[in-house]
Amino acid sequence: MDIKSVGVIGAGQMGNGIAHVFAVAGFDVVINDISQEALDKGTGLIRRNLERQVSRDKISAETMDAAMARIKTTLKLPELGQTDLVIEAATERETVKSAIFEDLQPHLKPETILTSNTSSISITRLASRTDRPERFMGFHFMNPVPVMQLVELIRGIATDEATYKTLLGVVEKLGKTAASAEDFPAFIVNRILMPMINEAVYTLYEGVGSVKSIDESMKLGANHPMGPLELADFIGLDTCLAIMNVLHDGLADTKYRPCPLLTKYVEAGWLGRKTQRGFYDYRGETPVPTR
Repeated sequence: MDIKSVGVIGAGQMGNGIAHVFAVAGFDVVINDISQEALDKGTGLIRRNLERQVSRDKISAETMDAAMARIKTTLKLPELGQTDLVIEAATERETVKSAIFEDLQPHLKPETILTSNTSSISITRLASRTDRPERFMGFHFMNPVPVMQLVELIRGIATDEATYKTLLGVVEKLGKTAASAEDFPAFIVNRILMPMINEAVYTLYEGVGSVKSIDESMKLGANHPMGPLELADFIGLDTCLAIMNVLHDGLADTKYRPCPLLTKYVEAGWLGRKTQRGFYDYRGETPVPTR
């Protein structure tokens, strides 16, 4: 199938990044969200990120203008039904994602491919709740989408070869690299990354080191560009907790038990950068560790 138009569900951190790269690559994009405020914020961030790329000579001003012209927004989910490819990038909760697909399903063209940007939830299970499991896949972009080169492609048990090859071609058109992952909890990247972050939280919880010492140790001792607690704040502590819960429930292994301190931060609403507090406090001029 020749993909020309893309519907993106969710204008948040992942959704606006996905819309950004598709528009730059020449696809027509329709972004849906539940509020006009979210749509305006998302498109505003796309424009700022495009302007940053222009200032760094990554793209031309003409490319930026053309990309913005390809992006439309809507509060009406059914309006995504006529696109060739739908990418769901809503919150990392299975009930939310399933409800979105159920609401959208009656409005889809027969040939439309459905995908989820989920970072951990079973693709087979999500696909089984639609009318097209053979044309359903996991399409997991990394954050921040305009910068990160990897896209995980996850086939459910019913996904056909034509759908896989179509999405493989889409990734190539975006100028990114695809990695095929089996449909196991958290796939490849987060299966490895999230337990490391969770272990860093345990290291803090048990008093082995402070926030600063843990992050500096991994940056200077393991050559990581960001410390694990800094990275958790960037991802969102609620997302980290959700993925750890999927790993713990799906694999039934105690080594994936979320650290109680991670749960406590999420219960407090300290979710990282997006709420201005997490393992660091971002309300001042420079981030300050909260422990």
